[in-house]
Amino acid sequence: MILACHNLNKAFGEQIIVKDGSFHIEEHEKAALIGLNGAGKSTILKMIMGELPADDGEIILAKGKTIGYLSQHQKLESGNTIYEEVKIAKSDIIKLENQIRSIEIELKHLKGEALEKRLQTYHHLTASFERANGYAYESEIIGVLKGLGFSEEDFKKSVDTLSGGQKTRVSLGKLLLTKPDILLLDEPTNHLDLNSISWLETYLSNYPGAVLIVSHDRYFLNRVVTKVIEVEQGNIMMFLGNYTAFAQKKSLVREAKLKEYMKQQQEIKHQEAVIEKLRSFNREKSIRRAESREKMLNKMTLVDKPTDINSEFHLSLEPSCISGNDVLTVEHLSKSFDSLKLFQDISFEIKRGEHVAVIGDNGTGKTTLLKILNEVQTADSGIFTLGTNVHIGYYDQEHHVLHMEKTIFDEISDDYPDLTNTQIRNTLAAFLFTGDDVYKQIKDLSGGERGRVSLAKLMLSEANFLILDEPTNHLDITSKEILEKALNDYSGTILYVSHDRYFINQTATRILDLVNHTFVNYIGNYDYYLEKKEELTAAYTNVNINNTFTIAPESENKLDWKAQKEQQAKERKRQNDLRKIEEKISVLETRDSEIDDLMTQEEFYTNSVKCRELSEEKANIIQELEVLYENWEKLAE
Repeated sequence: MILACHNLNKAFGEQIIVKDGSFHIEEHEKAALIGLNGAGKSTILKMIMGELPADDGEIILAKGKTIGYLSQHQKLESGNTIYEEVKIAKSDIIKLENQIRSIEIELKHLKGEALEKRLQTYHHLTASFERANGYAYESEIIGVLKGLGFSEEDFKKSVDTLSGGQKTRVSLGKLLLTKPDILLLDEPTNHLDLNSISWLETYLSNYPGAVLIVSHDRYFLNRVVTKVIEVEQGNIMMFLGNYTAFAQKKSLVREAKLKEYMKQQQEIKHQEAVIEKLRSFNREKSIRRAESREKMLNKMTLVDKPTDINSEFHLSLEPSCISGNDVLTVEHLSKSFDSLKLFQDISFEIKRGEHVAVIGDNGTGKTTLLKILNEVQTADSGIFTLGTNVHIGYYDQEHHVLHMEKTIFDEISDDYPDLTNTQIRNTLAAFLFTGDDVYKQIKDLSGGERGRVSLAKLMLSEANFLILDEPTNHLDITSKEILEKALNDYSGTILYVSHDRYFINQTATRILDLVNHTFVNYIGNYDYYLEKKEELTAAYTNVNINNTFTIAPESENKLDWKAQKEQQAKERKRQNDLRKIEEKISVLETRDSEIDDLMTQEEFYTNSVKCRELSEEKANIIQELEVLYENWEKLAE
């Protein structure tokens, strides 16, 4: 066991965060800490890190173990470049390398006992350097930065000029490279695109230490964790398995508790009826019996009714009228910002009832496309046409459709003047805004609260074509599930941008992947997209960039004979190059060990010329190995 929390208690005034909560993390275990927004997940991480004191209980980190923490908000103002900032994580290895280089210079001028003593130190340091994978630390830094979505051009950017999301990615990279025994990660997938999230999944799954993750990304949790720790109304429960296993077990636990509660309520009603009947007899014995039963009833330990959180937040989407079959037609659309080309000559259609998800890396133009369709921005060329009776409802992830200076109540009443005060209040109550909350200004709301206001306006719009930009941002898992159900029950048409793969899997019937400035079309959900992506991408590289390539379950395209041969030839070359590099690495590593043995022999360490020659040869070997290791990694990927 690497971390244990026993009987934790924490409250802010009357708000109980955790009450007598206990959980533990084993060595090498990957665990998730989940719960509603405001349940106290981040607070628990801060208590573990000592940033907030617990009211009671104890937190125990195994002796000699190190811990690393990524909070949601980072302040990086060091003046370093991205590469320099992340390189700090390897300062111990760099210091060791500098010592080794310094000793190598010294060895040229030493002899006898002094040389032997210095050689012992040298061997000790080089052994430590090798154990720390010192020869590959620069490749490791580059690999992590690229995995998190930074290009080599980005490496030279000052961290002071980065956005909050970019700073979080830099901090995450730096933390991963320090390799603590246990990682605490608070929403690590925020600000990452799909490729970076996929890379992080692989990295954490293979991470040698333990990991505790706070995340609302259910697909990510399914791929990484083997234990789920839930915080609900101050209580902590542990479930073995990934998120799907947790959801199934949670449902079974809730059903059992509800059954127990209903059975007890039935028993209470029965006893109350018996007591009332005995009293109605108005006899001494019957009254005594009634009193005896009443005492037993009062001593009964009441079972709490399981809370049905899904019933608190209500979302129902229904169009006011049916659109024509052709909802949206996009023809030859292009958009660039100065020298940055987003997409070029794209064409596609959306039919009534389709649920289309737009995916792609950050910065490829997904949000810009939605803004063009909502006439917030203009395209450089091309046109789009809406079908008959199409009425758009737009959800903007930056909430520009909300007016920051208005109250929540005014935001609704100004857009829907026909609604009565009672109707507005009832609508807002369905989105968890009650009492004086409705008079809060939009600018004072959290991201999740603004999202709920936007969803309320979307529901009232009665639109038959929903265009949604990252609708699950800032929503907790329960709210996401409510939104998923509402969208799946919706009879209109949906086009949305999302990085939430679980959400896409649940709601999409078709995926448009924005890659290389154009769209690749997949008829299916996210799992189907993953299955077919490699096959379609290989085929796509052999067609004109202006085409939109489609693959569907009922018509799976096959690579032609020539493309297959080219692919096989490339793979054979890659395997051959890998083998050659591995053989060369083996030869050099063997020679490196031989040099180490030779330098311990008297005929060499007493001969300054031979010693210098061996040192120079060793330095050249190390330099060549570094290049070979880097080339091997690229080919292996």
